[in-house]
Amino acid sequence: MKQFLSFFIGILVIIGLLLGLRFQMDNRLTSGSTGKLVIYNWGDYIDPDLLKAFTSETGIQVDYQTFDSNESMYTKIKQGGTTYDIAIPSEYMIAKMIEENMLIELDYSKIEGLEAIDPEFLNQSFDPNNKYSIPYFWGTLGIIYNTKMVDKIPEEWEDLWRPEYRDKIMLIDGAREGMGLALQALGYSLNSTNSNELQAAADKLYTLTPNIKAIVADEIKGYMIQGEGAIAVSFSGEASEMLEGNDDLAYVVPSKGSNLWFDNIVIPKTAKNTDAAHQFINFMLRPENALKNAEYIGYSTPNRVAKTMLDETVKNDQAFYPVGKTLENLEVYDNLGAESLGIYNNFYLQFKMYRK
Repeated sequence: MKQFLSFFIGILVIIGLLLGLRFQMDNRLTSGSTGKLVIYNWGDYIDPDLLKAFTSETGIQVDYQTFDSNESMYTKIKQGGTTYDIAIPSEYMIAKMIEENMLIELDYSKIEGLEAIDPEFLNQSFDPNNKYSIPYFWGTLGIIYNTKMVDKIPEEWEDLWRPEYRDKIMLIDGAREGMGLALQALGYSLNSTNSNELQAAADKLYTLTPNIKAIVADEIKGYMIQGEGAIAVSFSGEASEMLEGNDDLAYVVPSKGSNLWFDNIVIPKTAKNTDAAHQFINFMLRPENALKNAEYIGYSTPNRVAKTMLDETVKNDQAFYPVGKTLENLEVYDNLGAESLGIYNNFYLQFKMYRK
């Protein structure tokens, strides 16, 4: 009887141990400590050595996956199925994701190093008080030109309408960009929802048609690097790559107004490893890591401490780190909502059809 009782107690102890182990595993999963961090980012948008350093320091393995547009990123996260602990969308998409309750509020008790971020890039309209996002990179929309192919430098959006630029301009294919530069050329906000202003911008855009050589996306880089284009409208990050590939190219941000864009780090609502996500944010906030990333990518860093450590020619280049009135006149794209965005898209589509 005693042997049976001892055996029975032994079985209960084993069952208890197994249940305890199961509880620990379940608790680990629900608390977000899986030992793996899944990052969803643009292609080639981080120094790979930083991912290795993060794993070496924390023991957390990184699964780095990429997207090619904000829209595809949004759709993938919205559909579920695949979970991401970190994503790096642009400002207007962050606003949309906040609106649709797709993001987790950041736990600032776990975040260290935010003071390194320049206050100018915090508390933006798309995420007041940075409840959901931390700045990763920033930049502008501007004009790239070949110094050997233009006699008069284009410095403002209005300059693009010069008759001597006939058939010389490559325009990035985007409704907000195309309509935005036309709005700002007329002195309006690139976030205007005024029907008269939007119609005026569309009419203005039609008159640019003779100067448009092509409306393209990523192909702009190749054309400009190879000297096949005289002028292009594109983002500063793309411009940085073009300037590296062709010494005859230069980049200018219209001082009367242009777009200020942000790519920020967020934690999607479906994240499984929120602890690791906060650790990654802290890792990227460190000035030495932000510096290494900025040097590898070539985009403008919001980390003011890292910026002080950049090469003098880089940090003093006002094309990529604008100052004064130029910086003050930059506007972030607001999330205009489906109806207003549809109006922008319709006007822009009509412009593209008109051009043909």
